[in-house]
Amino acid sequence: MGTVQVSAHWTGEALEFEGNDTRGNAVPMGGKGSDSPSPSQLMLLGLAGCSGMDVVSILQKKRQKIEDVEVMIIGHQPDNYPRPYHKIQMHFIVKGQDLDPTAVERAIQLSHEKYCVVGQSLQSEVEIKTSFKIEE
Repeated sequence: MGTVQVSAHWTGEALEFEGNDTRGNAVPMGGKGSDSPSPSQLMLLGLAGCSGMDVVSILQKKRQKIEDVEVMIIGHQPDNYPRPYHKIQMHFIVKGQDLDPTAVERAIQLSHEKYCVVGQSLQSEVEIKTSFKIEE
């Protein structure tokens, strides 16, 4: 079983955090009133990127001549905190030459049902355990 470790560190400013991934990339995250994307928006961006990568990969394997893929996501949240997404709409815009609509539809379906780790995680009950350490 594989593992992935990422971290988020408070910058000391308001509710600003910097996320760091396993490749050394830093991603700013912010709370209300911040210029940075919120963690919940980053989750939706992760879903868009994950699904988009799947669709591109699958269509390339099917020898489809794609020129551009954009994934637009609308996340629906209740007004009351903590505001978990209760519905997510995904819309794919696929540009290319002589694209087979059946191949595009199947690529999106495969991403949604089988390949996208973000989508699969959102659709399943993920066990989350917490721990802590206090330092002086």
